Amino acid sequence: MIRRSSKTYIDNLLNQNPNWNILDIGCGYTAHKNASVICDVQDLSNIYKEKHFVKLTSNILPFKDKEFDFVIASHVIEHVKDVEFFIKELQRVSSKGYIELPTILEDNLVFENKKDHLWHMEFDDDKNQLIVSKKIQFLEPILTVSSAKKFLKYFRQSLVLELLWENSIEYEMQDKNFNNLDKISRLTLFRKFFSKLFRNIIR
Repeated sequence: MIRRSSKTYIDNLLNQNPNWNILDIGCGYTAHKNASVICDVQDLSNIYKEKHFVKLTSNILPFKDKEFDFVIASHVIEHVKDVEFFIKELQRVSSKGYIELPTILEDNLVFENKKDHLWHMEFDDDKNQLIVSKKIQFLEPILTVSSAKKFLKYFRQSLVLELLWENSIEYEMQDKNFNNLDKISRLTLFRKFFSKLFRNIIR
């Protein structure tokens, strides 16, 4: 079962269960404060001296079956080449967890996402399942990561998918083809903006 949730709900849930063995995978320098174990492809052992750090060296997570009570994968799945295998690994090492992902809108707005992200993610509320498709760049990015973080304060639900899963992660791989894709250019957006601004000024 997978459903929409919120980071606030997850933070409260983890605070209420201090004895849980919690894995935070692919978190970089922003591991969850409640994480017991941190796993990343980078060697961040010097950053997390007070935590148990494990360096990831293959696509197989170096943990036993159901070793954890909870696993956090925040802004990770969109980077993974074999997304289906990674999802199965999350289900193998834990019985529940939190997944945070950029929406298609956020993915298209941010410069850094253009090269680093491989997948688009949506959530089907009728079927309660994650929809995964190859990333398509619909418009040229206009935001840096730092500026996008400022937008999150006001537009989080438009920019981020927050998902809680338990026992299983229902998902579907979709092949979305957009023939003759008409990309939205920054130049066109700015022209329309300044054109309207100018008309309002001269009225």
